[in-house]
Amino acid sequence: MGSVKSRDNESCGRFDSKGIRDAIARELKKHVDEKYRRGAEAYFKEGILLYGVRAKRVRKIAADFFKKIRKENKKTIFGICEELLRSRYSEEKTIAFAWAYRMQRQYAPRDFRLFELWLKRYVANWGSCDDFCRHAFGVFLHRFPEFLPDVRAWTGSKNRWLRRGAAVIMIYSLRMGEQLDFAFNIADALMKDEDYLVQNGYGWMLKDASIRFPSQVLRYVERHKREMPRRALRYAIERFTPQQRRKVMGRI
Repeated sequence: MGSVKSRDNESCGRFDSKGIRDAIARELKKHVDEKYRRGAEAYFKEGILLYGVRAKRVRKIAADFFKKIRKENKKTIFGICEELLRSRYSEEKTIAFAWAYRMQRQYAPRDFRLFELWLKRYVANWGSCDDFCRHAFGVFLHRFPEFLPDVRAWTGSKNRWLRRGAAVIMIYSLRMGEQLDFAFNIADALMKDEDYLVQNGYGWMLKDASIRFPSQVLRYVERHKREMPRRALRYAIERFTPQQRRKVMGRI
């Protein structure tokens, strides 16, 4: 891995963001697995372009390169993240979101608008949506719950990733045992969404809520089972007992 420093780049401190992105791309290309790429692209089906590097290797590359920039300030690192997010390749976006997550101790309220912009502008498949919203953005929201109303507003967006993200972003807080009522509010807003990826997203949110709040989630799905799409309902009850699942699905 070569040097990625630049004396000319004022917007990103000592680092040339395009230079580090190019260095990362070169490293990723050394580890391409064509068979894996074809299988992964078929699995995601839409909105994804891959080099074909396995996740474990991507995580190692992310960690190795982060060592080069970890002493830089947040503005610098987020600037490099944005350069990576401009890439069409999913692995580079994965690295950007991993670095954003590593910066969690430095999050501040003003970062909400940047993260929201990233979600709107750079997320184009469910994998990136879930990666960003479950980790970096989910941690942010847990720390700054005053932005919950802004997330609630996403449920009315034409952007499917904002709508899915409104549910998935709640998972971190739910696993911490918090924000169940707000998660139900999100589910209410997305209840009749016709997009199957949004249905999957809020069904998954309810499933994870059932880890810490099983009785409350069971009551919720029983109350809404006649209006909830079958896909979302099946996700939501996945962690319940076979008997509980049969009772809920008895309407079908």
